[in-house]
Amino acid sequence: MAEIQLRNVTKRFGDIVAVDNLSIDVDEGEFVVLLGPSGAGKTTTLRLVAGLERPDAGDVFIDGELATRMHPSDRDVAFIFQQYSLYPHLTVFGNLAFPLRSPRRRVSEAAVSARVQTVAQMLHMESKLANMATHLSGGEMQRVAIGRALVRQPKVFLMDEPLSSLDAKLREELRIELKRLHRTIGATIIYVTHDQVEATTLADRIGILEHGRLAQMGTPREVYDNPVSVSAAQRLGSPPINLLPPTLFNQVAMPPGTATVAIRPEDIVLHDSDARDVLNLKVLEYSPLRHLVILDRDGTAVVATTVAERNFCPGQSVGVSLPARSLLYFRADGRRIPT
Repeated sequence: MAEIQLRNVTKRFGDIVAVDNLSIDVDEGEFVVLLGPSGAGKTTTLRLVAGLERPDAGDVFIDGELATRMHPSDRDVAFIFQQYSLYPHLTVFGNLAFPLRSPRRRVSEAAVSARVQTVAQMLHMESKLANMATHLSGGEMQRVAIGRALVRQPKVFLMDEPLSSLDAKLREELRIELKRLHRTIGATIIYVTHDQVEATTLADRIGILEHGRLAQMGTPREVYDNPVSVSAAQRLGSPPINLLPPTLFNQVAMPPGTATVAIRPEDIVLHDSDARDVLNLKVLEYSPLRHLVILDRDGTAVVATTVAERNFCPGQSVGVSLPARSLLYFRADGRRIPT
């Protein structure tokens, strides 16, 4: 396994700056997830590490060695794509063995067979080795694609939304498998996704990318509790964080320059409408299965969650407390105001 460093890396495609002065450190054996919307530079970052793209500025280091001009085949990284890209004319065994049969590797057939059997057991695919790739389910195909990278025993695994084309049940199953594999082999993994569930369940640390820049990096808990910007705050949390106007908080002393006040739905406290020193809001919607209440205050929607066993009816008045310790303050440019 290896550590990865990107130092002030920039990549342009014509007038578009896909990666903008990006610096990231990934420790040996760490599972780092790059999270962000389409166009944030996530895939381009992976391709720069793999050597499929060359930076216009900055450097890439793999295990302490300068890799910026190194050929992709010399970097000893494995790239797992969203599409399975299996060889349809080969069996599962043949697909798993293919990287080991490269003339560059010179691995004996006995060693190939042993390595393939080991990886197939890790992925629970040993009973499918004789099956043609075209006869597999989507989840099995993705397992084989992951296994084809595992047999190589590379220094680094690069994964570009490998689960996004699967249904919800298969995504959950393979998330569990990926986390188990990471614990088993201690691999260095950089994983790209726009799915916050994948990010928070898989990552040791999350890197929030915005417009090709690293907005924030930290553990899932750190990013969730202490977002540095409005967009970082919106990346994690379901239901999403409430972004509210300061005028809703007449009784709260706010830092100078506050343009937006944010609070997580689970931090909102609901009371009876006649409670003292609370805001009175009207119920717009209530989902009893999700314990989700959508409230209205002068045209502003406020989302709250509750574990209380109580019913809410549209039009009902509800008292709401917004604890000061749970409020986050942001400037007009979206940056967090320290408190």
